[in-house]
Amino acid sequence: MAYRYASNPCEAEDIAQEALLRAWRRRSTLREVGSRKQWLATIVRNEAFRHYSRPRPDPTDDLELYEGSEDQMVVSTGERADLQAALEGLSEREQMLISLRYVEDLTQPAIAARLGIPEGTVKVQLHRARIKLRRAYAL
Repeated sequence: MAYRYASNPCEAEDIAQEALLRAWRRRSTLREVGSRKQWLATIVRNEAFRHYSRPRPDPTDDLELYEGSEDQMVVSTGERADLQAALEGLSEREQMLISLRYVEDLTQPAIAARLGIPEGTVKVQLHRARIKLRRAYAL
C-alpha cells in the first residue's frame, strides 16, 4: 500500500517502516480485530502524508553550495609555498632584513641598531627587498 503513495521504492520502504512502527506503538487503539486492514491502511496513508509534509534538505543543494569554493587550508598552503619560493630567491642579506622586519617585528631603527648600519640604509635595502619579493611572488 505504501507504494501507492511513494514516488520511488526507497520512499515506500520509509513510509511502510514508519507506519508499522506507529501501528505497533498504537496497537492498543485497534478497536476491532476484524478491521485491522483498514486500520493499518489509514495509518499508512497518514504516514505517507506526514512523510511528504516534512521538509527535507536536498543533498544536491549542499553540493552546489560548496561546488567551486576552495578549501582555505589548501589555498593558504599553496600561497605559503609560493611565498617561501619567492623568499628563497632573495639574497641572504635581503632575507635577513625581511625576517627582522616581519618575523621579529622590529622597527627600522631597531634593525639599524642591531646590524650597526645607518637607518637610511635599512630603509633603502628593505624597500628594494620588498620590490624584489613582490616581483618574485607575482611570478
